[in-house]
Amino acid sequence: MSIEAIRNGTLKNLPGSDLEDEDLSNLDLTRIQLAGANAVGVNFQNSKLEGGHLEGANLMGANLQHTDLRANLMGANLMQADLTGADLRGSNLRGANLMGAILSDVSLAGAFLSGANLMNVNFQGVDLRGADLRGVNLMGANLKGADLSRADLQGANFSQANLEEADLRGANLAGANLTGANLLCAELEGANLNGVNLDRACLTGTIAISS
Repeated sequence: MSIEAIRNGTLKNLPGSDLEDEDLSNLDLTRIQLAGANAVGVNFQNSKLEGGHLEGANLMGANLQHTDLRANLMGANLMQADLTGADLRGSNLRGANLMGAILSDVSLAGAFLSGANLMNVNFQGVDLRGADLRGVNLMGANLKGADLSRADLQGANFSQANLEEADLRGANLAGANLTGANLLCAELEGANLNGVNLDRACLTGTIAISS
């Protein structure tokens, strides 16, 4: 396998390849095939992976800062990856592992995250508009100021999560668990709250609760 061939765009079919710790920054890797690849610690900073296939890829600790990741990341391992400023709009992250990932200024609008491991993840201020988070475990997660408007949150576990000042307008929270969650000054106008568990939740200053 030639790393130079990857860099000049002539080699993009790389399922199962070992790319550990390689520098693939500032490249056009559109529609690259990296399903099941070992990409631990790879530097993808500022690269374009739009339309790529990274299903089951191991991206643990990878540098994905400001990367275009509008790709298929189903089942990918993104533990401790740096996703600062990454574009993940509409990405398939079903079953992905995001524990310990850095998610500052990330856009996940319209992303598919059902089945993803998001326990204790820091989603502060993250754009999750219209995202599919059905049944996800967000126990203890920090979602302060996050935009979850029109997101599908059916059956999600938000117990002990911080949703202070979060935008949940028009979100579907049917059957969600918000036990002990902090909803201080959160916006819930038009949200579907059918069957929601709000036991011990902080609702001080919560705006326009309706179902």
